[in-house]
Amino acid sequence: MTNSPTDPSLPEPFLTLHTAFVLVTAALIGCLVGVLTYFGGTHSALAVVAGLAAAGGAVPVLRSLIR
Repeated sequence: MTNSPTDPSLPEPFLTLHTAFVLVTAALIGCLVGVLTYFGGTHSALAVVAGLAAAGGAVPVLRSLIR
């Protein structure tokens, strides 16, 4: 017996594919910005803050662009 995607006995996924893709892409953008900021000569703590800010700013943009 195969389970179809509409089978009510299947549990709902924790994250949808859209949400997972947006979060992974935002994390990659944040890592890239953080590394480039660090290589630009700033202190490592400021590079981490820049990466986190870029990742946080990328989430709503990616969410609206990727539909």
